[in-house]
Amino acid sequence: MTAVLDHKRWLVWLAFMLCFLPLCRAQQTQEQLAAHYYSSGQFEQAAESYEALYARAPNKFYYQMLFRSYLELKEYKEAIRLAEKRIKQYPNDLYLYVDMGRAYELRGDRRKANKTYDSAVQKIGFDTKQISELTQAFETAGHPEHAIQVYLLARKKMRNDLAYVSELATLYQHVGNYEAMMQEYFDLLDKSPNMLGSIQISLQRVLNETANPKLVDGLRSTLVQRVQQSPDNKSYIEMMLWFSLQQKDFQFALVQAKAVDARFPDMGGEPLMRVASIARSNQAYDVAQECYRLVAQKGSDSPNYFPARVGGLEVAFERLNRNFPIENKLLTQLLHDYQSALDELGKNLRTVQLMRNYADLLAYYADSVQPAADLLYDVLDLPKLPAKERDETKLALADLLLFVGEVWDASLLYMQVEKANKNDVLGSLAKFKNAKLSYYNNDFLWAKTQLNVLRASTSKLIANDAMELSLLISDNMEEDSTFDMLSRYAAADLLLYRNLLDSAWDAFDDIAHSTLSHPLFDEVLYQKARIRIRQQRYADADTLLQQLIDFYPNDLLADDALLLLAQLNEERLSNPLRARSCYEKLILDYPSSLYVDQARKRYRALSDALPSASIQ
Repeated sequence: MTAVLDHKRWLVWLAFMLCFLPLCRAQQTQEQLAAHYYSSGQFEQAAESYEALYARAPNKFYYQMLFRSYLELKEYKEAIRLAEKRIKQYPNDLYLYVDMGRAYELRGDRRKANKTYDSAVQKIGFDTKQISELTQAFETAGHPEHAIQVYLLARKKMRNDLAYVSELATLYQHVGNYEAMMQEYFDLLDKSPNMLGSIQISLQRVLNETANPKLVDGLRSTLVQRVQQSPDNKSYIEMMLWFSLQQKDFQFALVQAKAVDARFPDMGGEPLMRVASIARSNQAYDVAQECYRLVAQKGSDSPNYFPARVGGLEVAFERLNRNFPIENKLLTQLLHDYQSALDELGKNLRTVQLMRNYADLLAYYADSVQPAADLLYDVLDLPKLPAKERDETKLALADLLLFVGEVWDASLLYMQVEKANKNDVLGSLAKFKNAKLSYYNNDFLWAKTQLNVLRASTSKLIANDAMELSLLISDNMEEDSTFDMLSRYAAADLLLYRNLLDSAWDAFDDIAHSTLSHPLFDEVLYQKARIRIRQQRYADADTLLQQLIDFYPNDLLADDALLLLAQLNEERLSNPLRARSCYEKLILDYPSSLYVDQARKRYRALSDALPSASIQ
């Protein structure tokens, strides 16, 4: 008997499936057809199809597609009726009120639309999913102000003033209410100082996304107000310091760092060190040096004393390497400072960079080659010297040997470094330096072979330098099979490297006057401009660089000349308008140049301080 019943049940189930499967298939086909109608803009057919589907299975998806079809057909009455019916079935789905409000709004009944929206806001409870759906619906409908009302009311009902901070801040940003946005973040900071880093990340994103001066002004005024109200609030002062660094207002950042350091001496000058580091990377050397000086003044017991002492000297060295004018008495003072620092801090692994910089100063600025070489040998004699430090010091020593004419000893050191760093940037740099040494030595074919390999270097700077020198050689090898002019140019170039400026000038000048034209003439102009800059004859350098740009705009050195001319006018000739014009020309006329990013940054920085529209 049981077996018979089971057999009957199986037959009933089979009959049901045979009937049900075609129905499922039919519904699936109808759904695909409805989607096709909607996506192809056939909204009448789409509405008919979704009406049938919704009648058979009144789920959320069919409702939404039917509602949208009605809106596309401007059948607002049907859309409202559909939303009203669904609200009766699902009164807690408050996003339905937004749908109905949109239909009223599109029909032109603004009063009913607002009444419907307000009704949705007032009905919210403690259901986070409901709140999320409603705010999302308001944002999609283009009503962020109502979404803000939802979050504020939800916060009030929850009795939690910190609920939905990030959501509200984002909405305030979108509507341009920056003061309210700041209020949200700073109220959160008041209650949770440990959120400082997260808030800074959020504000950084906002500053990057929003190119609106009102935002910057609003943040600055809010910060100033908060700091004035609570001068001992560490979080506010930290925020003020962070903001000034974001804006690259380094003088203001210095003031804030001093304030933090004065109120919180237990931080050991860390805020000053932070400002020093960022100011230094942005070449705001005066601020960086002052920060390092203030930290070093705390004495050797301060945790940041050593890096402050070293940092101050490294900034002075960087200024000198960027061709900042330096008087003999200042150079003498700098040399004394380096010697004093080494006497105090010792020759050890922590002062390796200090020793190398000091050797550089002695050799290339104080004409004290032997003491410089001795210092570099002292570095190489340090026990447990890391391989990278050893090889970098060998490169510095090789450069020094080349500087004094010890070509073969220099080449040997370059080869040692290259062999030890075959798959590293340092190895590529050593290979480039050795190839350039071959070029100085008139071994042009070998130099060109090595340079062509380096054009594939992972370092863009090395690859670019290798390409420039390779093209210089190949262009002039083709023009002059005797290599006479190229040999003369390489000899002049070596004089320039050895800092024999007057002799180098005469050698380049002889090349310029030896024939009416030659492919080397743009290089000659560039090198003569570099000499005049080192001699602090900036007006002459300006003229030479402009000649290069005017006469050889399509040659390889044109973008180099533009960048150098821009820097010359910005840093030496106090002509920011001309500097900005040069940066602009480089960006527009040489978009594939390696210097475009650098030029764009400087252009924007100058545009902030000067009138005229900026580049898009």
